[in-house]
Amino acid sequence: MFDENFGVYGVRKVWRQLAREGVAVARCTVARLMRRMGLQGVVRGKAAKTTVSDRVTPCPADRVNRRFQAPRPNALWLSDFTYVATWQGFVYVAFVIDAYARRIVGWRVSRTAHAGFVLDALEQALHDRRPVGGDGLVHHSDRGVQYVSIRYTERLAEAGIEPSVGSVGDSYDNALAETINGLYKTEVIRRRGPWRNLDAVEFATLEWVDWFNHRRLLEPIGNIPPAEAEARYHAQAEVMARAA
Repeated sequence: MFDENFGVYGVRKVWRQLAREGVAVARCTVARLMRRMGLQGVVRGKAAKTTVSDRVTPCPADRVNRRFQAPRPNALWLSDFTYVATWQGFVYVAFVIDAYARRIVGWRVSRTAHAGFVLDALEQALHDRRPVGGDGLVHHSDRGVQYVSIRYTERLAEAGIEPSVGSVGDSYDNALAETINGLYKTEVIRRRGPWRNLDAVEFATLEWVDWFNHRRLLEPIGNIPPAEAEARYHAQAEVMARAA
């Protein structure tokens, strides 16, 4: 009855997921079965700071101003990274998120937190989404040295993407990306650790990203998965185009 990933959900979210799958069951029954199976929603912990800013390097302006909403896919991307402790040392995980439906469009795991590692996540997003240069796409990040590096800013310019950077020492200026990092740490890293090595983290991240994009219900977008929200947008846009 329960998907293995339901363990990250509370009773209400599991109940809604089952309803989506055509399983008619009372909410109180879900609560009772979850208690019997020892399942309860995971609780998010406090995130650690990973941003190391360079106050000397010039930064782009903040084009987002904490408005993490987009009218369409490929209008606003958010980037951030976090760290994971393994038996062989720390590894780092970077994400690029499309703000419209909170879909993860690029990610990378690395043994070092260098600029090339976050650039790899960006390259994956560019390859997967193929945004049209000059179409108004904004890329927002914090002031970490990785994101304001020459290589990273030049790649954004080459792709025709407008850079945006938040203020120093203020996680609220990149709050949506911080939220995705928090979900990742709660639903995967703390839940399934301890971790042996980079390969284990990378495989688990691959599984989680696929589940997050295609099956995880997100309340801010109507309790549907990100991929479904984007599919609805494109379907409606096609209908409007035909009508015009």
